[in-house]
Amino acid sequence: MSKKVLLVGWHHSAVDFSKFPGLTAEKLESALLADEAALRDMGYDARWCFLYSAKTATAEITEVLGSESFNVILIGAGVRKVDEHFLVFEALVNVVHEHAPQTRIAFNTNPADTAAAVQRWA
Repeated sequence: MSKKVLLVGWHHSAVDFSKFPGLTAEKLESALLADEAALRDMGYDARWCFLYSAKTATAEITEVLGSESFNVILIGAGVRKVDEHFLVFEALVNVVHEHAPQTRIAFNTNPADTAAAVQRWA
């Protein structure tokens, strides 16, 4: 049985691209889906939990965690490294701790090191 991985990050429609010169919705979506595909190619059962707003983020992940269990949950750099999302990040860590205490939590620094972050904890 392959290890289950939940990738958590902003949906491209929820990102303010004016803060990220050169990044577009298309580039972000392509990078995120490539991360998922790379993990699947490595044998992981990986899928995204896209967040659509700060107000709904905890409910979105709580719903997923109520219906599935995962070996690793990766909270992406877009949630973790952007100062305005600090409270969302904090809330998500606590939701994972409450609803999936046995699950390892991983963090990437950008889409290029998602697989390495998952492999550290899978």
